[in-house]
Amino acid sequence: MFVLAINHPVADYDKWKAAYDAMTPISRGAQFARVNRAVDDPNLITVVSGFESLDTLNSFVSDPALKAAMVEAGVVGEPRFEIYEEVEVI
Repeated sequence: MFVLAINHPVADYDKWKAAYDAMTPISRGAQFARVNRAVDDPNLITVVSGFESLDTLNSFVSDPALKAAMVEAGVVGEPRFEIYEEVEVI
């Protein structure tokens, strides 16, 4: 399993969430997706999702539609994409 974490601040959570719901990682091949909000800043979002293949994950990340959706959703600045390989689940 390959895990993707996308961190980004948003201008307005509700606007962002509506756009997210239209293009979730699951709709692009992820096995799971979790939306997280910072405890001290509800407009700081981290989405964690899991993909069976690195190719599928990379296709999602490099999709121009994702970048356009993030702009439309009100993502502030450049999102940070982190990719991990899961090595153990307990």
